[in-house]
Parts: sequence; structure tokens; C-alpha cells
Amino acid sequence: MTIPSNSDVLAGLLRSVFGFARFRVGQEAVCRAAIKGRDLLLVMPTGAGKSLCYQLPAIARGGTALVISPLIALMEDQAAKLAALGLRVARIHSGLERGVARQACADYLNGSLQFLFIAPERLRVPGFAQMLAKRKLALIAIDEAHCISQWGHDFRPDYRMLGQYLPGLRAGADAAPVLALTATATPTVQADILAQLGMVEPVKFIHGFRRENLAIEVVEVPVPERAGAIARLLAEPGRRPAIVYATSRKNAERLAEELSDTAWGRRIAAAAYHAGLDAETRERVQTGFQAGELEVVVATIAFGMGIDKADIRTVIHAGLPATLEGYYQEIGRAGRDGGMSRTYLMHSYADQRTHDFFLNRDYPPVGQLMEVFKALREEAQPVEELRVGSRLGEEEFDKALEKLEIHGGARMDFGSPRRVTVGGTGWKKTYAVQAQYRAEQFEKVLRFTTQNECRMAALVRHFGDVEDASRPCGVCDVCDPAGAVLRLFRRAAAAERELARAIVEELRGVAYKAAGTLQRSLGGAARMSRGEFDGLLGAMAQAGLIEMEEAEYEKDGEVRRFRKVRLTDAGREMRAGNPVELLISDGIVEEFSGRVEAAGRAKKGKAAAGKEATKPGLAGAGKAGTAKAETAAAARLPAEGEALAARIREWRGAEAKRLRVPAYVVMHDRTVTALAQTRPRSPKELLAIDGIGPAKVEKFGEAILGLCAGGPGEGMQGWP
Repeated sequence: MTIPSNSDVLAGLLRSVFGFARFRVGQEAVCRAAIKGRDLLLVMPTGAGKSLCYQLPAIARGGTALVISPLIALMEDQAAKLAALGLRVARIHSGLERGVARQACADYLNGSLQFLFIAPERLRVPGFAQMLAKRKLALIAIDEAHCISQWGHDFRPDYRMLGQYLPGLRAGADAAPVLALTATATPTVQADILAQLGMVEPVKFIHGFRRENLAIEVVEVPVPERAGAIARLLAEPGRRPAIVYATSRKNAERLAEELSDTAWGRRIAAAAYHAGLDAETRERVQTGFQAGELEVVVATIAFGMGIDKADIRTVIHAGLPATLEGYYQEIGRAGRDGGMSRTYLMHSYADQRTHDFFLNRDYPPVGQLMEVFKALREEAQPVEELRVGSRLGEEEFDKALEKLEIHGGARMDFGSPRRVTVGGTGWKKTYAVQAQYRAEQFEKVLRFTTQNECRMAALVRHFGDVEDASRPCGVCDVCDPAGAVLRLFRRAAAAERELARAIVEELRGVAYKAAGTLQRSLGGAARMSRGEFDGLLGAMAQAGLIEMEEAEYEKDGEVRRFRKVRLTDAGREMRAGNPVELLISDGIVEEFSGRVEAAGRAKKGKAAAGKEATKPGLAGAGKAGTAKAETAAAARLPAEGEALAARIREWRGAEAKRLRVPAYVVMHDRTVTALAQTRPRSPKELLAIDGIGPAKVEKFGEAILGLCAGGPGEGMQGWP
């Protein structure tokens, strides 16, 4: 095999085959390693040019490259692009007619292919792996390799089994190198990929996670308000094309219908996309979006891996994702043309309930797995017979059997009909570890929503690039609150600015203080809730006066998390009398609110309190500068009202601790004050209070009304 070894030859291939004048950052080093036959793992963000890193080496090495890809859309897109370059390409997957697959196999065996794309499920078809082994491969590329890892955000059982087929495909001298490629893998996932694929002295290329042209906003938006906020955001033509990620198929369809409704001022060409739609519909939606006929796709995570649309301007998450890895990959689909793009992550307590539902569905109780395990035997049994004889529902049975297979408790024969035999007994331990890991991944997402540090820096650090994480992006809602579109900020009241000065003085001369300790040491902060105090600290961090760092320690076998707070150089230089400009997060900008009546009440309140609607000295203040008057922020309640507010805060704190969320997620402080002022006596009166929507009435209404009436069980007039 003649392999080019100098830059001129590689540059020549780059120009003559792909039409590029030069490599992108990081590509050439990866190509060189692959051409030399090195196994490698490449973790490079979406849109940074991963595909070239296996395609050019495959051409340089000669022969046929086997590309294993998890999604048909992704496979079809890449195969079409290579064919358009005049390269000889075939693909085999379930969406093709049998004759097409047979011809692809024949072309492979006679050596006429340069690239053969297959789905991972194909390798368990009897005789298929043996057919592939009849020819020497140039290389084996495994795309979206995070799907291999049990710790990956999109784990696929068939991908995890790839390692058992690779030795047979790379036997003999000068074995084909294995290239694992992904846009998202934490250090834990990276290590698992290498182990599962049995890579030989692999080299890792991990870089490029920072996206300079993505501005990230994270905003608390109640579920009932999201459709209106999204519709109003996307009514601006400059914010389209866009992808909206929904948390369920039902929500995807509902949001797509809302966007298509002319009631929002302009009909937006939108469509839903999820795995429950037939293949023809999914293909029509994807093709229409690529061609510009559709402006918005509202989708579950099933959408996006095969999309290469460069001009996506907006990505919106209408709910919390399950992992930061998945979130990063999804927002990475915006701005691939280099143009500035903005992403919005909407969240509220309801998202945690949704996540808990999916976690319980995807990781059922051990008892359900044990019931299926006890029914398995050494001799193979048809899966359908076991399912019919089980006391579990069909979906429960299938999920339990899938988990048993993944963790070695069951061995599947993929003939027809499918048959299964009993596996080992060690599955309980690994299953419990994986379920716990999944729960911890969502905890990291929750912490991401409450962190007061640069959004991009936090994501870069999550993927293990600590050095690059030290530089703020300058465009997210934390770095540039004045530039935020959806998230509302208000100017700090006089009392809050005075407390900020006290915090600076308290931190002088110490390396750091824990946030909780800091609050307890300041008399003025004692009257604030933890949510209010955290909001003030966040404003100080945005102003560059302090830095905060997540930390943890272990006590009595339990890991406890806290935030270190320390002064910056700017904070140390601050002196008494220096002006302090602080912007405190205050919900969602009114023009995007889905609750029109609430917005009207807020406008009336602001008119009565006097206008303070700009942020002096901040460029681009405009809409983000809308602020509550300092007199309103410092409003005092009568003694009876203060007592009720204290009871509500105590209840809110207990709920927040039980749910493991910040207190403001349960209820904002302004809502606590409104409750203490108005003392609602019915669900209808509760709904009239800003910050209380149908979801909160359903979950907390009875408890709140009981508190307002003076005790549990009272004040239930009008309760349904």
C-alpha cells in the first residue's frame, strides 16, 4: 500500500478531491495519524470538519473504508456528498430495498467501493461480519462514537457490541486502523469508548469545543408560557431558520401547531419531527428544512444528527435536556456558517418531573428486571413467548429485557424469531451504577441553569478542556446581560447595592468563603432568601467583582456541594463610595411572555411606581433594561404580612430541599410578597398572582392556600 507522507501530497488530495485550499484547525494532524495506521479518538464539535478526518485518510490509504453510522439520515447525507465528489460509495441499512443491499455487498467483494456505510445493527445479521472480513479494509470509521459508551448521552446497545466484531475485521498484518469520531464526549465517555473498541495504543485528539459565534441564554419560563415566548421569538425573520427541541413527541406536535397559527402575527412554516412519525413524513420534514421550504423544525432528540444546514440562526430548548453532552451537540447545530446565532434554554420545576418520568421509564425498578431474568433458561426461548407469559406490560417487558441484555443478564439470538438465553448474575451492580450515573447527569444540567459563570466556559470545562475554560465568551446572558433577548434583568435596589459593598468587605483578606457562610455572616443578608442572595452574587459575578466556583466535600459518606466565593482584582480595588451597577435576573422580557394579562398588570404596576427603564452606562440596554423601581424592590409588609411571608419562605425552602432545586424554582420572592399581600383564598385567586400558573396551582395550590388561611386544610373555597 502506497501511503502519502508529506504535506504537499495531503494538500493535493485536499484540493483535488474535496476542493478545499487548506485544512481547518486540527484536521491535518488527525489525518496524518490515521494515514499512518494509528487507532484514534477524535472529539471535535459539530461543524468543525470531523468527516474529512476519516474520508481523506481512507482515500490516501486506498481500498475500501467501512463507515459505521447510527442514523440513516446521517449516513445518507454523507454518502450523497461523497458520491457527488465522484467517489464510489454504497450504503446498507433497513430503509433500502433488499436488492440494493445485495448489490452493495457484491460491489464490496469485487473491490469497486471506496466507502461502505452500514448501520451497527447490520453486524449481527448472520454471516454479514464474515462477508466483510473477506476483504482487507483501508480503515474502520465509527461515527457518533459516544453512542458506544454506557455513559454516553445517546447510548446504543448495538454500538456497544461493536468491539466483539472488530478483531475479525482487522486481522493480519497492517491492520486497518479504527477511528472513533464524535462531537460530544466527556473524559469518562472517552475512556469507555477506547476500552469498548479495544483500541491499540490509540492517540486522542480532543479540542475545539469553544464556539465563538453562539450566544447562550438560560431562562426560567413556566411551561404554559413557552409556546407564546417561542412564537414571538421566531416571529422575527432574522431568527430563522431555527430548531426547537421539545421534551416529548406530543409537545413537539403541539409547538409546531402553535408556530403555524397566524394568531401570533405571522404564520411560520414549521413542522414536527420525532421517531413516532412514519419514515416518509420524517424524510419530507428533513428535506423541506434543508431546502428552506420549512423555517422551523420542532423536534425531539431524534432530529439533527444527519442535518448539515449551515445557516441555522436559533436553537431553542423548550425544556431541560437530560445531559449537557446532548445539549452541547444540539446547540452546536446553529451557526455553522460562522454567523452569529443565539440559543435559548427554557426551564422550570416541571422539567424535573418530566425527567423523572423518563428516567423511571428508561431505568425501571430492579424488580422488573429480576422478574424477566428468572424466566430465562439455558436453552433458548422465543422472546414473544416470554413476553406473552410475563405479568409485565409489553413496553415494561421489552425495556427490562433490553437492560438485561446490555448488562449481561440475557443473551440474544437475532435470528427469526428472536430467541434469548440466560446470562450472568452480575447485571444488578452495573445496572444500578448506570442508573445512578444517569441521574447525576441531569443534576449537572440543573447546576448549569443556576451557575453564575460564562455559559460557554462551563461547557468547555465539562468536556475536560480546563485551560480554554478560563476565558469568558462575552456574549452569553451571564457575560452580556444587556445583550440578552429573552431574559429580563433589573437594576439592583439601593439596599442590594449596599449589601454588595458589604460582601466585598467581608471577602477582603480571605482566600474564599462558602456562599452559605457568607450569607450568615452578613446581617443584611439574613432577611434574604437563599435564592435572592444567589441572585445578588450572580449580579456581582457578572459585574466582575467576584468569582464563584463549584466545590464539594464528603461528610458521613455523603457528598455535599457548595460554592466558593472569592474577590477578583476589580473587587479588591473597589472602595467605599465607588458606584456599583448591578443587574439582577428578573424573569422573562414582557414582550415574549405568553401570559398577556400578567404582562398588562406588570405594566400598570411600573407606571404607578415610576419609570426606571434603562441601564445607564450599558451598551444596548433597551429592552433588557426594564427594571422595577427601587421603591418597589424595597417594599415593606405589615407585621402580619411579614409573618405570612416567613411561613411561605420556610415552606418553599423545605420544598426546594426535597426537590433538590434552588428556592426560586419553586417560587420567586416577588411571588411570596404578592401572596403575603393578597392572601388568596381560592385557586382562581391564586392564578391572578403573577408567578402562579396552572402547573403551580396543581402542584402547590393546596399547600399555599392552607398557609394563607393560617394552617393546612383551611381556605379551600372553590377547590375543585
